[in-house]
Amino acid sequence: MTYDRLVCANCASPVSEGRCPVCRASRERLQQQDGLFGGLTPAALIALLVALIAVALLAHEMAGATA
Repeated sequence: MTYDRLVCANCASPVSEGRCPVCRASRERLQQQDGLFGGLTPAALIALLVALIAVALLAHEMAGATA
């Protein structure tokens, strides 16, 4: 989940703005949890997966054609 849509229960402002100490702490924690693919949307992850499968199938076809 991205923090740009979260609202702080302490100050009722978006967490991404970091207006209060609670917002800033939550924003820091969420940024640390983001891994390599943390910032990608689910649609982008699905597109990446489809592309990887297509490349794998193409490589398999190419290996079969040369043998």
